[in-house]
Amino acid sequence: MKKLLNFRFRALLGLGFCAAIAFLTACASKPVEQPASMALKYGTVSNLGDVKVRVSLSNRAVYVYENEEPRFVAAVAIGTASDPTPVGNFKAFNKLPRKRSNTYGFWVKGSEIVPGKRTSMPSGYRYVGYPMPWWVEFKSGYGFHAGAVWPQPRTKGCLRLHRTIASDFFHLVKPGTPIHIANSLPEDSTFGKNVPRPTDYDLPDSPRSVLITDAPFDSMSVLF
Repeated sequence: MKKLLNFRFRALLGLGFCAAIAFLTACASKPVEQPASMALKYGTVSNLGDVKVRVSLSNRAVYVYENEEPRFVAAVAIGTASDPTPVGNFKAFNKLPRKRSNTYGFWVKGSEIVPGKRTSMPSGYRYVGYPMPWWVEFKSGYGFHAGAVWPQPRTKGCLRLHRTIASDFFHLVKPGTPIHIANSLPEDSTFGKNVPRPTDYDLPDSPRSVLITDAPFDSMSVLF
């Protein structure tokens, strides 16, 4: 009888330990509730030289093609009426996985961190630009990058991609990849209707003390 009780106790203890591990793992792996992917993906790209990018501002979507075959479709945040996203034909250049804004960021002095523009920074502070990971520039000062994907115009003209898929887009284009940006596109009425829309856009940014570190470039759990 004593041996039987000891066996049952060890079994219960083991089950409790496994349950605790499962609970902790689940909590750690899902900081924000989102669908499995923030992009529609149609196969893989075999030749980056055949890739082209189209952006619809009205549908707030980016369409990546290889020749005429869609490969990657995702939601983007677009510029406001006062700071619109440029329309026209461009080419990708200046790809930087760890880009910081040259204009908007933080004035840092010791433990003091103040948001502000670089051009108006008081003396005695150092400037740290706002993080813009997975930067793909298409016009001087304008580019794709990771960030909050709002359902209404929100940016200073850049095109933001959800932080979980921005690196995928970054690796699909190369310097010289053609980028066409228009107010609307034919794709909007076909597969563009099924673009996954992020729901975590209104969560507060990570603390300023985090945003001035390398954390936004190293972890998808950092909000910015």
